[in-house]
Amino acid sequence: MLKNQRPFLTTGIGSLPHTDPYEAVELVLSTFDIPFWPQLPKLSFREQMIPQYTEGIPFIKVDEGKKTVYVERSRTDELERFYESVREDMRLAVSESYAAGLHAFLKVTKGKYFEYLKGHVTGPLTFTLGLNDSSGRPVYFDEELREVCLMCLKAKARWQADMLEARAGQVVIFIDEPIASALGSTTYISVSREESLRLLRETAGAIRECGAVPGIHCCGRAEWPLLLESGIEILSFDAFDYGETIALYPDEIKTFLEYGGTLAWGIVPTTDAITEQNEDKLYGLFMDRLDYLARSIPRSLLTERIMLTPSCGTGSLSVEQATRVFELVMRLKEALS
Repeated sequence: MLKNQRPFLTTGIGSLPHTDPYEAVELVLSTFDIPFWPQLPKLSFREQMIPQYTEGIPFIKVDEGKKTVYVERSRTDELERFYESVREDMRLAVSESYAAGLHAFLKVTKGKYFEYLKGHVTGPLTFTLGLNDSSGRPVYFDEELREVCLMCLKAKARWQADMLEARAGQVVIFIDEPIASALGSTTYISVSREESLRLLRETAGAIRECGAVPGIHCCGRAEWPLLLESGIEILSFDAFDYGETIALYPDEIKTFLEYGGTLAWGIVPTTDAITEQNEDKLYGLFMDRLDYLARSIPRSLLTERIMLTPSCGTGSLSVEQATRVFELVMRLKEALS
């Protein structure tokens, strides 16, 4: 649970469109209550969601020319050496060549102290269903590699928590799971709910065990009870396009909030829809969404356990559009506080 939480704290989801990591960091630090390190997918394909967390995983192949990353099993002892190095509380760093924004953030914030800081890690479902082997098959369906990926993701989350903890009173780590909105579809019919929940619970548990607050972000229409059961303490959702879907599960949401959970409302869009938005429109939309949810959940509970964010990352936008998104988040906070 966030310490000293106040209503309408603001943060962002992860990606920014910048190619200068220091400009991205300065924008984040000058905007949000809970600063976060920026992913920069336009700077390098290694900063995209899947490649960014592949360092240290056995059999990883990176094709710089095609801008792809995949797993190719071989007869080497790479997997054996990996198991020999594994510890229960293993930490794995994310290097500067895979996260320039993270390392710029650590340099700029060195010697400073913040009430909160936020990191993020690609979720185990999105990662293992998005990373393929050399035949194009997702590594999720290789039980051994699925477990290896889970171990590495937990280790990278722990490492982030350690780095940020030196600079903050409390660290938040979001598990980014966009693929959660597709679970249950025909494409992923063989992905079981039980195994999905195990992967999420283990990741959230690793974050909590090292003293950080686990959250989860999904920017689509997910089976929200699955995510709420994963042990997270912050549920981040796209309230602009999918806000009413939360109201389909009032009992689960109410219980989550009563036990100290927080809803992070992604009310400011990060698509081209941003060009049509202003503070008044977003205020009206937010109030409509809140009123709808308050039919089944006490309004006071909703507004006590609330954060404001963009609906998703801003990496696909222009720098000007991303700046506009961030400005609207802050203006909306001022209007609601």
